[in-house]
Amino acid sequence: MANVIDITGLPPERILFSPSPLAELGAALHALSEPGHHPGLHGWVTATNAGLKTDLADRLCEADFLWRSSRSDILLPARPGATLAEELDEMDKIDDERFVAAAFEINCSPAYTRPTPSPLVDADERARVREMAAARGPRQAAFTDRMLTDPDGLRVWLRRLLEECEQAFFGDIWRRVSIQLAADARHKTELLRHKGLAETLSATSRALSVEDAQDGSGSGSTRILVDKLARGRTTAFANAADPGVTFLPTSFGWPHLLFGHAPGWRPVLQYPVASPELPAPAALELVQQRLEALGHPMRMQLCRTLSRGPHTTGELATAFGITSPEVSRHIATLKKAGLIQTRRRGRYVLHQLDLQVVARLGSDFLEGVLR
Repeated sequence: MANVIDITGLPPERILFSPSPLAELGAALHALSEPGHHPGLHGWVTATNAGLKTDLADRLCEADFLWRSSRSDILLPARPGATLAEELDEMDKIDDERFVAAAFEINCSPAYTRPTPSPLVDADERARVREMAAARGPRQAAFTDRMLTDPDGLRVWLRRLLEECEQAFFGDIWRRVSIQLAADARHKTELLRHKGLAETLSATSRALSVEDAQDGSGSGSTRILVDKLARGRTTAFANAADPGVTFLPTSFGWPHLLFGHAPGWRPVLQYPVASPELPAPAALELVQQRLEALGHPMRMQLCRTLSRGPHTTGELATAFGITSPEVSRHIATLKKAGLIQTRRRGRYVLHQLDLQVVARLGSDFLEGVLR
């Protein structure tokens, strides 16, 4: 289930770790619009939403598909600036066709990984984004029409909106979290310099890894693997003018690991900074394996019994009227999925359900689909 970034031949200095005020603002706006994704932020979300002026709240609703279900690439700068104003200045330099195409990225679109024409110049693409915006509400539809008919005016409107967010609540947030994010970025940069990419990615997120592969001709390749349900493939040289990969730490992001990789854009990953209260993410294949293991009715019955205490294979066979080899096969499946603990007591082997693993299964599943 891995997304792939081919970094073959990329010098280590082209891998950038840096905080971004614009990306952090995008993460904060996402949390405000989808608080169910971020249970640890409920207090902050409630207080911030309550403090927003009605006019600002209404305008945030108009533009929320830029950050609600997915994050537009324009909010994930590949070259972060020191201030929000600097990053907005860089955003202003993006030409209208590219800007509008990126603004209307919606995560259910299958065209994200393929070069597609801008809706400013292509009638079919224009009709598609209008239809998808209309399905999200009349305000979003009106926002879309304004972007398509007056992109320059709408871009001014959007910049003013983000600047007002900075004045209303984000300025205080950034002063508080930027020190932590900068420290994390410096730590990852030093780790990359002294320990290498594999250890750096492991420290960044357990959903990230590096793979060195050999093809049939003996040539080698190096790839960053991003463990997410959505599949994608890109290269660190997608932007020929600025090859590399950018990592943006965020204090608002968990459980999301964002991966921006539109054609022609430098790959960008936004990762949640590590903190003691964040659980380590389970691999998606392991979550799927556990769900499949529990999908069999007999294994569910066995789990019911094993949740109450340890039992031997013979006891389970007698209780359920099946043969010991059948019980052993079911136990082996549950054990392979990490759902069963086994210990030996003399000549007896006792099996018991791992209640902590099962208790986390729902949150592991939710984190996996939100990642």
